[in-house]
Amino acid sequence: MNVVLAMLCAMSWYAVTGPRSAGPSERERMLMRASEILDEAGVDEPTRIDVPQKGSGSSHEGGMLRDDVLAMIPALQSGSLFGGVTGVLIVDAHHLLKAEVDTVTDLLASADPDQVVAVFTAIGSLPTPIRNAVKASGGLSTVKGFNERDAALWLTEEAKRRGLRIGQNARSEMLTRFGSNTAAMAQALDQLSIGGTTIAADDVKGRFTNRPDEPLWFLGDAIMSGDEGQALRRLSDFLQHQHPLILLAYLEGEVRKRSLAAVAPDYDTFAAWAGANPDSYATKKVWQSKNRAPKQGLAKSVRALAKADLTLKTQPEATHRVTLERLTVAMCRWMT
Repeated sequence: MNVVLAMLCAMSWYAVTGPRSAGPSERERMLMRASEILDEAGVDEPTRIDVPQKGSGSSHEGGMLRDDVLAMIPALQSGSLFGGVTGVLIVDAHHLLKAEVDTVTDLLASADPDQVVAVFTAIGSLPTPIRNAVKASGGLSTVKGFNERDAALWLTEEAKRRGLRIGQNARSEMLTRFGSNTAAMAQALDQLSIGGTTIAADDVKGRFTNRPDEPLWFLGDAIMSGDEGQALRRLSDFLQHQHPLILLAYLEGEVRKRSLAAVAPDYDTFAAWAGANPDSYATKKVWQSKNRAPKQGLAKSVRALAKADLTLKTQPEATHRVTLERLTVAMCRWMT
C-alpha cells in the first residue's frame, strides 16, 4: 500500500466483515454497523450496491463490470452538490469479480475522502486490494458469529425493551423455532405482542411451525460432544433445509481431521496434514479434543459413514431419515 493512497484514504473507507458461516443474524448486524458508520459520517441517503454472486448478473457486450455494480462508479466519483458527504454502501463485496475489484481500487485511490464515504460488507474476507485500502483508512471492523446462547440473551433483553413478559418455556420454544435468527425472532415478537404483554410457550407453538436454518457446525458440535438430544433436534432442523449427503460429507471431514489429530506428533504437523489454517479456531478446537474419541470409535464412525452413504444412494428416500438418526446417535456415543 503506497503512502499516497494511505493519505487519500484517511478514515473514509470502511469495511464490516462477518464469519464465513454468517446467517441472518450476523448479516443483520453487519448492515446495522454499516448504517451506524454512515450515520456517524453524516450521510443521509447512501447509494446501496448489492453485489450479485459470482457467475450471476449481466453486463453489456464487452463490458468489464456487471450491470448490478455499475452504479458504484458515479457514486464514488462524485461528491454532493450541496457540500455534504456522499455515501456508498457496497453489500457482499466478497462477490466482486477481479475487474470490479480493480475498478473499485482505482476509484478509491482517486476519490475525494472529504466528500465520499464508502462502506463494504463482506462474509469471510474482502478482496485483498480493497482490504488494503480500507486497512490504510483504519476502518476495518468484524462481526462475530452468533449462537443460540447469544440469541437467548438477545431475546431476554429485547422482550424487556418491548415491555413483554416471556417465560423460560416460551424462550426455549422461540429458540427451537428460530435458532439464532434474531431478525426472524423480532418479527415473531411483533406478531405475538398484538395479543398482550405476556407470551406463553403455547402462543409460540400455536403460531409458528418453522425450523431454523442453522450452520452445519452446530449439528456437528452436538454430535462430537455426545449430546444425543441436541444432535437429533438439530438433525431434524437440518433435514428441513439441506440434502442428507451434505451432512455425510461434513461428518466424514470431521472424522478425518480427528483421526489425523489422534496420530499427529504435534499441532503444526496436524494442521499441515489436514490442510487447515493453524490460526483457525475450528482447527484448534479439533486438536484440543483429539483424545476425546477412542480409536475404535473413529474406526466405527468411518465404517458407519460409508454404509450410510451407500444406503442414501441406493435405498428408497423413506429410509434416509432413520438411517441418519441411527448414525447420529451412534456417533454421539462413539466420538466421546
